[in-house]
Amino acid sequence: MPSATWSAQGRPRLAAFTMVVAVAAILGALLADPALADGWRMLHWLCKPLTTALILLLAWSARPVVSTRYRHRISAGIVCSLLGDVLLMLPQDLFVPGLVAFLLGHLCFLAAFLSDSRFAVRPPWLLASWGYGAVNLWLLWDSIGVSLRVPVIVYVVVLSSMGGQALARAWMFVRRGDAQAGSARRAAVGAVLFMLSDSLLAWNRFHAAIPLSSLWVLSTYYLALWWIARSVQRDDTLIEAGAAQ
Repeated sequence: MPSATWSAQGRPRLAAFTMVVAVAAILGALLADPALADGWRMLHWLCKPLTTALILLLAWSARPVVSTRYRHRISAGIVCSLLGDVLLMLPQDLFVPGLVAFLLGHLCFLAAFLSDSRFAVRPPWLLASWGYGAVNLWLLWDSIGVSLRVPVIVYVVVLSSMGGQALARAWMFVRRGDAQAGSARRAAVGAVLFMLSDSLLAWNRFHAAIPLSSLWVLSTYYLALWWIARSVQRDDTLIEAGAAQ
């Protein structure tokens, strides 16, 4: 278990290194020759999963934590995302296994957001998230292969449920002036960015190529994981303020 000293001194360096590796992963994807396994491609293959692994380390080493259960569930979700990264990078067409890995990750995130709030605690946020997912699915429906439609529907339902729950949870804690409001806001930002990243990925895959798609998809993806990982850490200043009320 990392010490408090390491958390205070080592985490800023780890965060900075993570950002450098993330930029390298994005540059590798942008500059790689699609037909060759060149140096840029190798840089991307190395740095893409490494960035996710470093974000996992940031989440796991966070101190103090919202709760041990919350940290475990968020960490499990990031592990699933790491598996999805690897599966989608392999030369074989492993889109469905990669989709399943990310689906499991979203279920872990959803379980984390349910650890301290009931499902649909603020229904309008969940309905809005479901609506966003449904509109994207409807617009892309004719472009999605028949064999992929059921997996994609399930994925959209889980992803939008995770996003809606994160938003509802953040709204609840902020309205209450709860000590966990800061953490919940960070989780909600990450969840929304995850929905945006996956929307960009879906439009790029099923509809038409998006210019500089690697930049937009990966930057929103890493920011999503970053903010979700940061939500593991408790805000002591908020806790003290809440206790004084």
